[in-house]
Amino acid sequence: MPTIVPAATRTMLLLEVFARERRELSNSDLARLMDLPESSCSDLLYTLHDMGYLLRTARSKRFYPTARLLDIAKEISASDPLFAVATEACELLRDKTGETGLCGHVVSGVVHVLAFAEGTHPLRYVSNVGNKIALHVSALGKAELALGTPEEAARQLRLKTLKQVAPGSITDLAVLERQVAEAREQGWSWVENEGFDGLAAMAVAGYVGDQPLAISVAGPTQRLQANKETCLQALKEVQALVFHPREGSTPPRAAGARRSTPSKVTGPA
Repeated sequence: MPTIVPAATRTMLLLEVFARERRELSNSDLARLMDLPESSCSDLLYTLHDMGYLLRTARSKRFYPTARLLDIAKEISASDPLFAVATEACELLRDKTGETGLCGHVVSGVVHVLAFAEGTHPLRYVSNVGNKIALHVSALGKAELALGTPEEAARQLRLKTLKQVAPGSITDLAVLERQVAEAREQGWSWVENEGFDGLAAMAVAGYVGDQPLAISVAGPTQRLQANKETCLQALKEVQALVFHPREGSTPPRAAGARRSTPSKVTGPA
């Protein structure tokens, strides 16, 4: 019968501590945070350092993870069919619009970025795989919530504090629920200046297998406003290629008719 391997558990807990603390840590720091004897913690740190997963500062003797773990995670993700589908969708959106394409999924009241393709304009939105975006300011999040019931959308929106993170942020739950209802009716969501001043995004959602996902284009508000119909058309085309209606569901009604020293816009999309 399988049993728990304590050394493996400690290794993963150690990495989670680094992710939570986001700073260099000494052996004594980690022993305290993990509730381990310093001798046991020291052996674990020595092993991971010897394997190249941790670096150690020369003077302070503190540890921090190297990029090796990230590199391995990227290699694993690259073989995930869902990651491949998400990446291809983002690249298609970028090619059709010139704007940054993103794919994300709602997890416990937060939008997780699964893939992105950086736009081609000198001024463009940038992101990273693994970034987390506040649900209440995200076009991705609102588009995915529109796939489900109003009750589930309200539950997800209540899981995190509705903070004012930009001038256009909406923190009124009733207004957010109306936004999701509108996205459900028209088949797409739109945000502007909600997660970052000067940033807009438009998104649609659907299913890959049983997995709900959303895709979006994001960029400077003024440019997206001027090219709204083009962006919507691109989203609909990629949506038809990538997603399928969930069995037994009714599809939403369609709406109407790299360069040197670039500037980048960062923020939620």
